Amino acid sequence: MTFPFPPGTDEDTPFFVISVAAQLSGLHAQTLRSYDRLGLVSPGRTSGGGRRYSMRDIVLLREVQRLSQEEGVNLAGIKRIIELENEVGALRARLAELTEELASALAAAEHAAASVHASLRRDLVPVRHETALVVWKPNRKR
Repeated sequence: MTFPFPPGTDEDTPFFVISVAAQLSGLHAQTLRSYDRLGLVSPGRTSGGGRRYSMRDIVLLREVQRLSQEEGVNLAGIKRIIELENEVGALRARLAELTEELASALAAAEHAAASVHASLRRDLVPVRHETALVVWKPNRKR
């Protein structure tokens, strides 16, 4: 579902009241309250304590309904699936951060190596490295 977000908002901005969220998700408002109590979906709250659902919450509610009705997963299983998907998302974000950090470190190392190579004097005379074999025969003392 595409939704034109007002300026300064995105899919995580909570602005749907529970009745609108229920309509958008195809669920009853009491079901949304139950899912909130179980920790399946955690909507934002107003200063007065009213629930406000974001577009991401609506998508999640639809996924909970799909898993429950089409896949036959119980609510505890759905909660675990959601937790694991959130963990995977966090790990992917961390992996992207570390990959970017590693690329920056490699670029800095290559720059430092190039800088060292550029600073080497080119007027030095190369020294030949030769190998010689010396045989030592100690004099025997009698």
